[in-house]
Amino acid sequence: MRHIPRALTALALATTLLAASACGGGSGGPGGSADAGGKVTLRFTWWGSDTRTKLTQQVIDAYQKDHPNVTIKGEFGDWSGYWDKLATTVAANDAPDIIQMDEKYLREYADRGALLDLKKAQGLDTGKFEPDTLGAGEFDGGLYGLNAGINSFAVVVNPAAFKTAGVPVPDDKTWTWDDFAKTAAEITTKTGGKITGTGTLGVNEAGLNLWARQNGESLWTKDGKLGVSPEKTTDFFKYILKLRDQKAIPPAEAISQDMNASLDQSAFATGKLAMSFIWSNQLVAFSKATGQQLKLLRIPSAGGKAADNGSYYKGSMFWSISSRSKHQKEAAEFVNYLANSPAAGNVLLAERGVPPNTDIRAEVTPKLQPADAATAKFIQDIKPDLGDPSPAPPVGGGQVEKIMQRYTTEVLFGRQAPDAAAKAFLDEVKGGLK
Repeated sequence: MRHIPRALTALALATTLLAASACGGGSGGPGGSADAGGKVTLRFTWWGSDTRTKLTQQVIDAYQKDHPNVTIKGEFGDWSGYWDKLATTVAANDAPDIIQMDEKYLREYADRGALLDLKKAQGLDTGKFEPDTLGAGEFDGGLYGLNAGINSFAVVVNPAAFKTAGVPVPDDKTWTWDDFAKTAAEITTKTGGKITGTGTLGVNEAGLNLWARQNGESLWTKDGKLGVSPEKTTDFFKYILKLRDQKAIPPAEAISQDMNASLDQSAFATGKLAMSFIWSNQLVAFSKATGQQLKLLRIPSAGGKAADNGSYYKGSMFWSISSRSKHQKEAAEFVNYLANSPAAGNVLLAERGVPPNTDIRAEVTPKLQPADAATAKFIQDIKPDLGDPSPAPPVGGGQVEKIMQRYTTEVLFGRQAPDAAAKAFLDEVKGGLK
């Protein structure tokens, strides 16, 4: 299933950011502007739906009312054009002051000096953030993205599809990858193929990362290198083939088409699948698309222990500040408001994920709609079994998902054997790292 639309290529991003680095350092770039009388204008950029934009604007309006000397100009759009626009403004030394950032590109921008180390930001309090949720945006001794919402990779199930198939929803605290395959294949068989058991792991790099973490490895290392071995990558592709051969997943052609489908037109959203893999904060969107009450389950493990399934808290997205903003203090104060203010929390609720500030989370949880409440409960329930946060992708690593999708397709169509695909995949990913 396609979760991430078109993104900027690593080469283009590297080029634009290198250009930005040559434009001067410190806080001398345009960013926000100072008006007469000590008034400050900040630019704030984000991607997302109309709902996100409406809620974010409500927060901006409330902040401006309490801070009459600050004007915040919102710049927003959809994911597909967001990164090209951001790279262009950074290259022109005209970056927005406050940037909604994704893990895929956090290190890309930070390593080239485009982001402020938030540990040095004045007026930003992280005391109510749990270490794991704070650590999601931290590397090389600095904090370059403040977690805007807690996320975790999960299996999403449609209980109505299980009921149609006459198959019980498994116990996600004990299920193994073999159990997962058996359940998915049984659903396909019992519905005569009208509903396929599951989507495939190989369309999201999180699947390979958790597979690696279950086996003592990781997709990325803390020092910014590829950390998964050819052997474990081969096993990963072999498992995908096992699902194909058992008819637990759709045919190769259908999977290939689904990689380019919008969320509401995806196989899971249109009722063709009983299970799929998603990030937990996507439950609301999929619930709306399917019109069903969906359920999140833990990722399976090799030995049937939830504590060994490699899961961790990931930032659904981050708040970052331009290192070239003229008003870093004012930008940090607004980020502090987004993260720590009950007023902002009661507007945003869980739209960007479960709030990482524990006080805000406790305040907003009783007010959440059913799907958001289910997400918050899932995030809380899995906490005892989680591992350390996974390292952010290194520079050039933001394209690994598209590369993985291509080799998954090669394997599913039988054009490459799992070991050959694993070697080619890893070589290509390594070749793109800076």
